[in-house]
Amino acid sequence: MVTKPREAAVAGLPDAAEIDDLTIHYPSSDGEPMAESEQQYIPLTETVAALRHRFRHRPDVYVIGDMLVYYRMNHTRIRVAPDILVVFGATGNHPRDSWLVWREGKAPDFVMEIASQGTWERDVREKRDIYAAIGVKEYWRFDPTGECFTPALVGERLVDGKYRHLPVIEDASGELRGHSPVLGLEFRVDADLRLRVHEPETGARLRTLTESEDARQAAEDARQVAEDARQAEAEARQDAEDARQAAEDARRAEAEARQAAEDENRMLREQIRRLQEGG
Repeated sequence: MVTKPREAAVAGLPDAAEIDDLTIHYPSSDGEPMAESEQQYIPLTETVAALRHRFRHRPDVYVIGDMLVYYRMNHTRIRVAPDILVVFGATGNHPRDSWLVWREGKAPDFVMEIASQGTWERDVREKRDIYAAIGVKEYWRFDPTGECFTPALVGERLVDGKYRHLPVIEDASGELRGHSPVLGLEFRVDADLRLRVHEPETGARLRTLTESEDARQAAEDARQVAEDARQAEAEARQDAEDARQAAEDARRAEAEARQAAEDENRMLREQIRRLQEGG
């Protein structure tokens, strides 16, 4: 959500002559809800989670959702709250209460707004002007309802202080695709208006940390099932070998017993013959 600036001019970094009053408290909340409904909440949180996981090894990349951005020094009511923001070259990705442009040294590089009936017009006009003025390099808008604007995905990049449209194409299946040069990623919106983020080289969808952990666990479970099956097969082979060996031992013992009996009979017959000849 955004609180309308009291001054007509929108500025980014303060003039060098201004002094940052460190005693001023900049609230971390504007009292507005993160999203009007589940239609806005799900793509907001899923996209933030996917981007945070994607850049988890980059301490200079900061990704957050619904954070207040203050862009005029010493003015606590001149602020804007992007639904999703990404900063490259951040001084660490540690938790923050808000983003103060002059203290951080830069504005966000990427912003996305998730449209609703109550916010989309401000996203298109007022917020767009603010983001351009403070130097947000890319500004994307997504309409999860399909009722606010067409197409449901719009991307713009800052050129000479003004936003120019980035290409968003629709394929034969009705899926919208737009490439973000700042993120190096591709946004896709399917026919059911579900927003996803993909790696452009492989086409693989970015997973959230939870999804990655679920996939890892599923792979581990599958590996364990395969290992259990291999172990069971090995045990079955061993049981069969043991049974074969037992049968072989039994046959050998039977043959040896038969041979012993034949030898004994032969000896008895020989003894009888000798007795008869001697008699």
